[in-house]
Amino acid sequence: MSAQVALTAVQAQPAPGLDDAVVEGAEIVAGHDGAAELLVRLRHGNGAQSAQSLDAETAFDLLRAAGAASLDGLVGQSWRDLIKEL
Repeated sequence: MSAQVALTAVQAQPAPGLDDAVVEGAEIVAGHDGAAELLVRLRHGNGAQSAQSLDAETAFDLLRAAGAASLDGLVGQSWRDLIKEL
């Protein structure tokens, strides 16, 4: 599943507790094809944890939406607010 498809699914069908999800961490990882991807770790309002993998283009868009100069700038931000900007 592409990062954009995954984001579209999250935007269309929020799961319980998703509106309260915040970015807990982010790191650059190798994707299945060897290309760099951004792995964003989330903590949801209900205490559950999840991760989203984003392609490089979407990752840069996310950083711009967050007004973040580095990955650390994503930590603590509302996931719902960030993806609304994509």
